[in-house]
Amino acid sequence: MNRERKIRVVIAKPGLDGHDRGAKIIARALRDAGMEVIYTGLHQTPEQIVETAIQEDADAVGISILSGAHMTLVPKILDGFKSNGIEDVVVVVGGTIPKPDVEELKRQGVAEVFTPGAPVSEIVDFLRERVPVTR
Repeated sequence: MNRERKIRVVIAKPGLDGHDRGAKIIARALRDAGMEVIYTGLHQTPEQIVETAIQEDADAVGISILSGAHMTLVPKILDGFKSNGIEDVVVVVGGTIPKPDVEELKRQGVAEVFTPGAPVSEIVDFLRERVPVTR
C-alpha cells in the first residue's frame, strides 16, 4: 500500500561558518510547506552530516555554506554518502557559490545550487519535484 508522507530534509551547516540565518529561514519555509526538517546546527563535520542523514532516513540534505570551503566540504559529504551506499538522497547546496564551482558541484552529484536571492518557493518546488513522497 502506497501512502503519501512528508519529505524529510536535513539542513546542515558544515565547517567553521557561523552564519545560520539563511539556513533557519529555509528550514522554517520547508516546514511551512509541510516537510519534516531536521536542522543540525552550526559547525558540523561532513561525517556528522552524513550520519545525521542516515539516522534520520533523510530524503534530501540541504547544505548551507558561506565560508568559501564548499569545494572541500561538499565533496566530502558526497563521498560519505557513496561510501555508505546511499545513492537516493537529494543533495542541494545554498550559499555564496561562484558559477564555475556550481557546475563542478553538480558534476560531482549535487542536484542543485541555490545562491543568495533564490526564492524560497523555488527551493520548495525543486524538492517536491525531485523527492518521491510514497513508500
